Amino acid sequence: MTNSDDMKTTWNLVMDETKSPLKNYSLPTAHMLMQMLAWMWSAIFSLSIGSYLAFGVSAVGHALFVGGLFITIMVFQKAELNSSDQ
Repeated sequence: MTNSDDMKTTWNLVMDETKSPLKNYSLPTAHMLMQMLAWMWSAIFSLSIGSYLAFGVSAVGHALFVGGLFITIMVFQKAELNSSDQ
């Protein structure tokens, strides 16, 4: 397996709602848990470099990224349901 395959597998285990351990939760619950994890990792990284300013920037960035990811997933799922109804 190549490094690219390893990275894709790891990414999917965390970010793909059908492969992640969060797949057993509803999408809103999984979203909330991902946001909580994003905030946690933001705090861990910023505190490890000793910067509270980094926490604010990192937390906002993670919240926007995870929020955008889940909004995109919900829009795609809704579009898929609408296309199957026609």
